[in-house]
Amino acid sequence: MNDAETLRVYATKAQDYAERISNRAGHDPQLAEFMNALPAGADVLDLGCGPGAAAQVMAEAGLRVTATDAVPEMVAMATTHTGVTARLATFDEIDGTDLYDGIWANFSLLHAPRADMPRHLAALRQALRAGGVFHIALKTGTGEKRDTLGRLYTYYTDAELTALLTAAGFIVTHRVTGCGKGLDDTPADWVALRANG
Repeated sequence: MNDAETLRVYATKAQDYAERISNRAGHDPQLAEFMNALPAGADVLDLGCGPGAAAQVMAEAGLRVTATDAVPEMVAMATTHTGVTARLATFDEIDGTDLYDGIWANFSLLHAPRADMPRHLAALRQALRAGGVFHIALKTGTGEKRDTLGRLYTYYTDAELTALLTAAGFIVTHRVTGCGKGLDDTPADWVALRANG
């Protein structure tokens, strides 16, 4: 994700965002199910980790967590969590083969341009070990637009996202839908898919 305005919003509102989500990760049923699907001591990538709330929960559960984000302020917060290795990286900088048992991409790839999504998913599939677990959550809908804060979003239907995952070599095993408010306090529908590599 390289959209300058989106990055600026997250940098400016990093503390507000951290306070908003700090207690959610420990009570997130999707995160619990993701962790339960992994072997003990698994290597996990938290892609677009934000302040590292989910990374902290995973590390406390004994997982080896690498957390990446494109916003320096978010990486600085994520590095404060014991057991979390955090580094500054965009989606374009994810590479390597057979590195992770699990990849947690929770409401992060929704900021990637639509044209880039197949390439990002292919890179993540390559980085995931055979049989590994991939979680992705996005806001549902069509098209691209900025929210009231100025962040750029790309929206997908469940069927469209499933097709993209399948094309990248993933096998979708679970799906959950819902509606919730984000940093801009606007209700939005979402879908979370879990897949195996």
